Amino acid sequence: MIQELTIHFPGKLVFGKGSLSNLAAEVQQGSPENVLLVTIEPLLDSLQNLIEVLETSRIRVQVDTSIVQEPSFADFGKLMKTVKPFNPDVVLGIGGGSVLDVAKLVAAQLENEQTLPEMVGIGNLSGRRKRLICVPATSGTGSEVSPNAILVDESDNQKKGIISPFLVPDVVYVDPLLTLSVPSAITAATGIDALTHCLEAYTNKFAHPFIDLYALEGMRLIAANIVQAVQNGADEEARTQVAMGSLLGGFCLGPVNTAGVHALSYPLGSQFHLAHGLSNALLLPYVMEFNTPAAVGRYAQVAIALGCGRSSTDDETAANGIQKIKELIRDGGIPARLRDVGIPKEAIPQMADDALKITRLLKNNPREITRADAITIYTAAY
Repeated sequence: MIQELTIHFPGKLVFGKGSLSNLAAEVQQGSPENVLLVTIEPLLDSLQNLIEVLETSRIRVQVDTSIVQEPSFADFGKLMKTVKPFNPDVVLGIGGGSVLDVAKLVAAQLENEQTLPEMVGIGNLSGRRKRLICVPATSGTGSEVSPNAILVDESDNQKKGIISPFLVPDVVYVDPLLTLSVPSAITAATGIDALTHCLEAYTNKFAHPFIDLYALEGMRLIAANIVQAVQNGADEEARTQVAMGSLLGGFCLGPVNTAGVHALSYPLGSQFHLAHGLSNALLLPYVMEFNTPAAVGRYAQVAIALGCGRSSTDDETAANGIQKIKELIRDGGIPARLRDVGIPKEAIPQMADDALKITRLLKNNPREITRADAITIYTAAY
């Protein structure tokens, strides 16, 4: 039986090489007086023309580059203290997933009496008054089209999600040329993150035929192009294909979302401050091995989308898909083991305890993950 489907698309989506050149005109629509630009320092040179065009049009631009890693509640609170007096009409986020998540939340909290803790969870955000434009500078998180934002709560050192249709931007520009300068290690890890969005949506307990279309094509595009994008970052075609795959993965996040890989990856970020994409890459093959018995037909289709030929049985085909993932991780130069990134083996039981708190994702997994199962998966990944 087909599950009920609700999907919130951005009001406008522009995808194309060089599309960033039209962004100034987009921002100017509605004649805003104040614009907040949330971005990162390495992008400032390439955004200087945009800023100058807006300022020439008598639009005040406040630039914030304070988000330099996965953001925390404290990072967000500190930013809001500088943003509230400025009170922008438009919030423009240009950067990776952390930057976009924060931009989305800033737009939602301006002129909103809700506190951040009150927004946490699914559907608790009451609304958004500010125009929101998002532009991804990496091909990975899909945050530019998702209803999700993830922050670390220092009070219990847990990653927490705010999930709401009000976090889906009004306008999205995806310019693959913006990703040309992304370092190879980040290209690889964010690419595997995007692939994981597609893979976990397709093998999800709540998978949906409409989302399967995005998930399968996203996996195909990323698997076929990610190694080239990593090894030759100037390859515009490879960058474009991976950017499209990442966008498709983002569309999977709202209606279906991720599952066991993401849930188990959260403690790697909150406890050890590993980048989100790297955390997923470290665990992906081992969660696939655990899940395959519960959804072997789906995992066989994953393998085919990844470029593997069909073997005589679904089990063999699915196993080839897991091997293909390991090869993509290797060829992308991504560390393959938890021990390779300095995580102590004695931390595994606590990581398992923390992962089991991510029930909003674990409920989607095709196979139930107990504490003992989580320990087994972490140990296999070690």
